[in-house]
Amino acid sequence: MSCSLHLLRPVGRAHRARLEQLTRGAGLFRPEEVATAVELLDESLAGDDDYRFVGAFDGDQLIGYACWGPTPGTVATSDLYWIVVDRGCQRSGVGSQLLKDVEGRLTADGRRLVVVETSSRDDYDATRKFYEARGYTRAATIPGYYAPGDDLVIYTKDLTPGDLARTAP
Repeated sequence: MSCSLHLLRPVGRAHRARLEQLTRGAGLFRPEEVATAVELLDESLAGDDDYRFVGAFDGDQLIGYACWGPTPGTVATSDLYWIVVDRGCQRSGVGSQLLKDVEGRLTADGRRLVVVETSSRDDYDATRKFYEARGYTRAATIPGYYAPGDDLVIYTKDLTPGDLARTAP
């Protein structure tokens, strides 16, 4: 498997098992979280526009993916739900390539704010550093959210050249 920059394209039905394998193989997610990732893909493939996927491919092999969607009840805010990269390709630029692509799509769609939720666990340290290194700001922490001692850490990134604190027209 080559872990250099890859062709990004939609994730389809044929990639469902591989998406599940990648998510489980990341070693970070509980079984119910893996099931959620697959469920979101199923919903996306069934036409639910709330969940969008892009995959990084080595030939026909899915080696990473991102999932995002609009945040209900907001003005142009989006949630980035998942970026998962094959363990053998982590730290090779695939995650950065996926994130840059998602941010480009969001900007083209007129989205203004990206929200990322992650864990405070030690095994998520690289994940938090990944977002921080790419301009995401730690906006909030909710203690014990996932489990005792496992806080929710929320990151945001402004995709507009303006100021998010501005008053709406």
